[in-house]
Amino acid sequence: MKLHNTNADCFVPDSTAMPGALERTTHIGIGAHQDDLEIMAFHGIVDCYGQPDKWFTGVTCTNGAGSPRAGIYARHTDEMMQGIRRREQRDAASVGRYAAMLQLDYPSSILKDTRNTTLRDELAAILRVTRPDVVYTHNPADKHDTHLAVVVATISAVRTLPKQERPAKMYGCEVWRDLDWMPDEKKVTLDVSGKDNLAATLTGLFDSQISGGKRYDLATIGRRRANATYFASHGVDTSDQLIFAMDLTPLVQDDKLGLLEYVTGFIDTFKMDVTARLSSRLGR
Repeated sequence: MKLHNTNADCFVPDSTAMPGALERTTHIGIGAHQDDLEIMAFHGIVDCYGQPDKWFTGVTCTNGAGSPRAGIYARHTDEMMQGIRRREQRDAASVGRYAAMLQLDYPSSILKDTRNTTLRDELAAILRVTRPDVVYTHNPADKHDTHLAVVVATISAVRTLPKQERPAKMYGCEVWRDLDWMPDEKKVTLDVSGKDNLAATLTGLFDSQISGGKRYDLATIGRRRANATYFASHGVDTSDQLIFAMDLTPLVQDDKLGLLEYVTGFIDTFKMDVTARLSSRLGR
Protein backbone atom coordinates (compact mmCIF):
# COMPACT_ATOMS: atom_id res chain seq x y z
CA MET A 1 0.00 0.00 0.00
CA LYS A 2 1.08 3.60 -0.53
CA LEU A 3 2.01 5.42 2.66
CA HIS A 4 1.39 9.13 3.17
CA ASN A 5 4.89 10.47 3.89
CA THR A 6 7.62 10.37 1.25
CA ASN A 7 10.18 8.83 3.62
CA ALA A 8 7.80 6.32 5.19
CA ASP A 9 9.09 2.76 5.19
CA CYS A 10 7.32 -0.52 4.53
CA PHE A 11 9.46 -3.56 5.34
CA VAL A 12 8.48 -7.22 4.93
CA PRO A 13 11.04 -9.50 6.63
CA ASP A 14 10.24 -12.65 4.62
CA SER A 15 9.82 -10.77 1.31
CA THR A 16 6.19 -11.79 0.85
CA ALA A 17 4.64 -9.58 -1.81
CA MET A 18 2.12 -6.89 -1.05
CA PRO A 19 -0.72 -6.78 -0.34
CA GLY A 20 -0.50 -10.39 0.87
CA ALA A 21 2.05 -9.53 3.55
CA LEU A 22 -0.41 -7.16 5.20
CA GLU A 23 -3.55 -9.17 4.53
CA ARG A 24 -2.25 -12.11 6.58
CA THR A 25 -2.15 -9.91 9.71
CA THR A 26 -4.03 -11.19 12.76
CA HIS A 27 -2.42 -8.96 15.42
CA ILE A 28 -1.24 -5.38 14.96
CA GLY A 29 0.71 -3.05 17.21
CA ILE A 30 0.41 0.71 16.71
CA GLY A 31 3.04 2.66 18.62
CA ALA A 32 4.51 6.13 18.65
CA HIS A 33 8.26 5.45 18.57
CA GLN A 34 10.74 2.82 17.50
CA ASP A 35 10.95 0.20 20.31
CA ASP A 36 7.49 1.00 21.72
CA LEU A 37 6.06 -2.11 20.07
CA GLU A 38 8.67 -4.40 21.57
CA ILE A 39 7.87 -2.95 25.01
CA MET A 40 4.09 -2.73 24.95
CA ALA A 41 2.94 -5.20 22.25
CA PHE A 42 5.29 -8.07 23.10
CA HIS A 43 2.28 -10.28 23.86
CA GLY A 44 1.13 -10.00 20.24
CA ILE A 45 4.64 -10.64 18.94
CA VAL A 46 4.94 -13.78 21.10
CA ASP A 47 1.44 -15.00 20.24
CA CYS A 48 2.28 -14.93 16.54
CA TYR A 49 5.95 -15.97 16.70
CA GLY A 50 6.50 -19.02 14.51
CA GLN A 51 2.77 -19.62 14.03
CA PRO A 52 1.72 -20.26 10.43
CA ASP A 53 -1.81 -18.92 11.00
CA LYS A 54 -0.96 -15.87 13.13
CA TRP A 55 0.98 -12.81 12.01
CA PHE A 56 2.00 -9.65 13.84
CA THR A 57 2.30 -6.38 11.93
CA GLY A 58 4.00 -3.38 13.49
CA VAL A 59 3.21 0.29 12.91
CA THR A 60 5.53 3.00 14.24
CA CYS A 61 4.09 6.45 13.73
CA THR A 62 6.96 8.91 14.35
CA ASN A 63 10.27 9.45 12.58
CA GLY A 64 12.56 8.87 15.58
CA ALA A 65 13.84 12.44 15.87
CA GLY A 66 14.45 14.11 19.20
CA SER A 67 15.45 11.06 21.22
CA PRO A 68 17.94 11.45 24.10
CA ARG A 69 21.46 10.41 23.17
CA ALA A 70 24.81 9.91 24.87
CA GLY A 71 28.01 7.92 24.45
CA ILE A 72 28.77 7.01 20.83
CA TYR A 73 25.49 8.67 19.78
CA ALA A 74 26.08 11.98 21.57
CA ARG A 75 27.18 13.81 18.41
CA HIS A 76 24.58 12.28 16.11
CA THR A 77 22.19 14.68 14.42
CA ASP A 78 18.46 14.11 14.32
CA GLU A 79 18.76 12.93 10.72
CA MET A 80 21.44 10.41 11.66
CA MET A 81 19.37 9.14 14.58
CA GLN A 82 16.31 8.73 12.40
CA GLY A 83 18.26 6.45 10.06
CA ILE A 84 19.68 4.40 12.92
CA ARG A 85 16.35 4.00 14.66
CA ARG A 86 14.66 2.98 11.43
CA ARG A 87 17.27 0.25 10.90
CA GLU A 88 16.90 -0.94 14.49
CA GLN A 89 13.14 -1.24 14.04
CA ARG A 90 13.64 -3.22 10.84
CA ASP A 91 16.04 -5.54 12.71
CA ALA A 92 13.42 -6.11 15.41
CA ALA A 93 10.82 -6.95 12.76
CA SER A 94 13.18 -9.55 11.31
CA VAL A 95 14.02 -11.14 14.65
CA GLY A 96 10.37 -11.08 15.75
CA ARG A 97 9.22 -12.54 12.41
CA TYR A 98 6.66 -9.81 11.81
CA ALA A 99 4.32 -9.97 8.84
CA ALA A 100 5.34 -6.40 8.01
CA MET A 101 6.77 -3.30 9.64
CA LEU A 102 5.39 0.11 8.69
CA GLN A 103 7.26 3.23 9.82
CA LEU A 104 5.07 6.21 8.98
CA ASP A 105 7.70 8.95 9.51
CA TYR A 106 5.55 11.64 11.15
CA PRO A 107 7.15 14.39 13.25
CA SER A 108 5.74 14.34 16.78
CA SER A 109 4.50 17.91 16.29
CA ILE A 110 2.12 16.77 13.55
CA LEU A 111 0.69 14.01 15.74
CA LYS A 112 0.11 16.39 18.66
CA ASP A 113 -1.80 18.87 16.48
CA THR A 114 -5.39 18.04 17.40
CA ARG A 115 -6.67 19.62 14.17
CA ASN A 116 -4.62 17.34 11.94
CA THR A 117 -6.39 14.09 11.02
CA THR A 118 -3.75 12.73 8.63
CA LEU A 119 -2.53 10.01 10.99
CA ARG A 120 -6.08 8.93 11.80
CA ASP A 121 -6.87 8.58 8.12
CA GLU A 122 -3.67 6.65 7.37
CA LEU A 123 -4.23 4.28 10.28
CA ALA A 124 -7.78 3.69 9.07
CA ALA A 125 -6.43 2.76 5.63
CA ILE A 126 -3.92 0.36 7.22
CA LEU A 127 -6.63 -1.24 9.33
CA ARG A 128 -8.86 -1.70 6.30
CA VAL A 129 -6.10 -3.67 4.58
CA THR A 130 -4.87 -5.67 7.57
CA ARG A 131 -8.24 -6.43 9.24
CA PRO A 132 -6.58 -7.52 12.53
CA ASP A 133 -8.36 -9.49 15.23
CA VAL A 134 -6.34 -7.78 17.97
CA VAL A 135 -4.89 -4.25 18.23
CA TYR A 136 -2.23 -3.22 20.76
CA THR A 137 -1.58 0.47 21.32
CA HIS A 138 -0.66 2.88 24.11
CA ASN A 139 -2.86 3.15 27.16
CA PRO A 140 -4.79 6.43 27.43
CA ALA A 141 -3.46 7.07 30.95
CA ASP A 142 0.11 7.26 29.58
CA LYS A 143 2.04 10.43 30.48
CA HIS A 144 3.79 10.91 27.11
CA ASP A 145 1.85 13.34 24.91
CA THR A 146 2.94 11.68 21.65
CA HIS A 147 1.75 8.31 22.97
CA LEU A 148 -1.60 9.86 23.82
CA ALA A 149 -1.81 11.33 20.32
CA VAL A 150 -1.30 7.86 18.85
CA VAL A 151 -3.91 6.12 21.00
CA VAL A 152 -6.48 8.85 20.24
CA ALA A 153 -5.76 8.56 16.51
CA THR A 154 -5.96 4.77 16.70
CA ILE A 155 -9.33 4.75 18.42
CA SER A 156 -10.61 7.39 16.00
CA ALA A 157 -9.35 5.34 13.04
CA VAL A 158 -11.09 2.19 14.27
CA ARG A 159 -14.32 4.10 14.68
CA THR A 160 -14.28 5.13 11.02
CA LEU A 161 -14.59 1.47 10.04
CA PRO A 162 -17.88 -0.38 9.63
CA LYS A 163 -18.70 -2.35 12.78
CA GLN A 164 -18.15 -5.68 11.04
CA GLU A 165 -14.61 -4.68 10.03
CA ARG A 166 -13.43 -3.59 13.47
CA PRO A 167 -11.01 -5.65 15.58
CA ALA A 168 -12.47 -8.05 18.14
CA LYS A 169 -10.07 -6.81 20.84
CA MET A 170 -8.05 -3.65 21.45
CA TYR A 171 -5.63 -3.20 24.33
CA GLY A 172 -3.92 -0.08 25.71
CA CYS A 173 -0.56 -1.19 27.11
CA GLU A 174 2.18 0.04 29.44
CA VAL A 175 5.11 2.22 28.42
CA TRP A 176 5.35 5.67 30.05
CA ARG A 177 3.08 4.81 32.97
CA ASP A 178 2.30 1.36 34.23
CA LEU A 179 -1.20 0.11 35.01
CA ASP A 180 -0.62 -1.41 38.42
CA TRP A 181 -3.05 1.13 39.88
CA MET A 182 -6.04 -0.25 37.97
CA PRO A 183 -8.46 -2.50 39.86
CA ASP A 184 -7.29 -6.10 39.48
CA GLU A 185 -10.62 -7.23 38.09
CA LYS A 186 -10.39 -4.55 35.38
CA LYS A 187 -6.81 -5.21 34.30
CA VAL A 188 -6.13 -7.26 31.21
CA THR A 189 -3.21 -9.52 32.17
CA LEU A 190 -1.11 -10.53 29.18
CA ASP A 191 1.09 -13.49 30.09
CA VAL A 192 4.49 -13.41 28.37
CA SER A 193 6.23 -15.99 30.55
CA GLY A 194 8.99 -18.18 29.19
CA LYS A 195 10.13 -15.85 26.41
CA ASP A 196 13.06 -14.18 28.15
CA ASN A 197 15.49 -14.71 25.28
CA LEU A 198 13.20 -13.20 22.67
CA ALA A 199 12.24 -10.33 24.97
CA ALA A 200 15.85 -9.49 25.76
CA THR A 201 16.89 -9.74 22.13
CA LEU A 202 14.14 -7.48 20.83
CA THR A 203 14.64 -4.71 23.37
CA GLY A 204 18.41 -5.09 23.12
CA LEU A 205 18.37 -4.36 19.39
CA PHE A 206 17.65 -0.69 20.08
CA ASP A 207 21.23 0.15 20.96
CA SER A 208 20.77 3.83 20.12
CA GLN A 209 18.42 4.09 23.09
CA ILE A 210 20.24 1.77 25.50
CA SER A 211 23.79 2.97 24.88
CA GLY A 212 22.33 6.41 24.33
CA GLY A 213 21.33 6.68 27.96
CA LYS A 214 18.07 4.76 28.62
CA ARG A 215 18.12 1.14 29.90
CA TYR A 216 14.76 0.19 28.43
CA ASP A 217 15.94 -3.42 28.14
CA LEU A 218 16.36 -3.86 31.90
CA ALA A 219 13.38 -1.71 32.86
CA THR A 220 10.98 -3.54 30.55
CA ILE A 221 11.82 -7.02 31.84
CA GLY A 222 11.86 -5.69 35.41
CA ARG A 223 8.37 -4.25 35.08
CA ARG A 224 6.98 -7.49 33.65
CA ARG A 225 8.54 -9.54 36.45
CA ALA A 226 7.26 -7.09 39.08
CA ASN A 227 3.77 -7.26 37.60
CA ALA A 228 3.79 -11.06 37.88
CA THR A 229 5.02 -11.14 41.47
CA TYR A 230 2.97 -8.27 42.88
CA PHE A 231 -0.26 -9.06 41.06
CA ALA A 232 -1.67 -11.38 43.75
CA SER A 233 -0.71 -11.05 47.41
CA HIS A 234 -2.20 -14.31 48.69
CA GLY A 235 -0.96 -16.92 46.27
CA VAL A 236 2.17 -18.24 44.62
CA ASP A 237 3.16 -16.83 41.24
CA THR A 238 1.51 -18.56 38.31
CA SER A 239 3.40 -16.46 35.74
CA ASP A 240 6.89 -15.02 35.75
CA GLN A 241 6.18 -12.10 33.42
CA LEU A 242 2.96 -10.13 32.92
CA ILE A 243 2.09 -7.08 30.86
CA PHE A 244 -0.91 -5.15 32.13
CA ALA A 245 -3.30 -3.57 29.65
CA MET A 246 -6.45 -1.48 29.68
CA ASP A 247 -9.27 -3.05 27.70
CA LEU A 248 -10.17 -0.54 25.00
CA THR A 249 -12.60 -2.91 23.28
CA PRO A 250 -15.71 -1.14 24.67
CA LEU A 251 -14.54 1.99 22.80
CA VAL A 252 -14.37 -0.08 19.60
CA GLN A 253 -17.87 -1.40 20.08
CA ASP A 254 -19.64 1.78 21.23
CA ASP A 255 -18.95 5.02 19.35
CA LYS A 256 -20.91 7.02 21.94
CA LEU A 257 -18.62 5.98 24.79
CA GLY A 258 -16.30 8.90 25.58
CA LEU A 259 -12.60 8.13 25.94
CA LEU A 260 -12.05 10.65 28.75
CA GLU A 261 -15.03 9.40 30.75
CA TYR A 262 -14.00 5.79 30.19
CA VAL A 263 -10.46 6.30 31.47
CA THR A 264 -11.35 8.53 34.41
CA GLY A 265 -13.88 5.90 35.47
CA PHE A 266 -10.96 3.60 36.28
CA ILE A 267 -9.25 6.43 38.15
CA ASP A 268 -12.40 7.10 40.17
CA THR A 269 -12.60 3.41 41.08
CA PHE A 270 -8.97 3.50 42.21
CA LYS A 271 -9.66 6.56 44.35
CA MET A 272 -12.69 4.90 45.95
CA ASP A 273 -10.68 1.77 46.73
CA VAL A 274 -7.85 3.73 48.38
CA THR A 275 -10.34 5.86 50.30
CA ALA A 276 -12.31 2.87 51.58
CA ARG A 277 -9.27 0.84 52.65
CA LEU A 278 -7.51 3.72 54.38
CA SER A 279 -10.69 4.99 56.01
CA SER A 280 -11.32 1.59 57.54
CA ARG A 281 -7.83 1.59 59.09
CA LEU A 282 -8.45 5.08 60.45
CA GLY A 283 -11.77 4.04 61.95
CA ARG A 284 -13.83 6.32 59.78
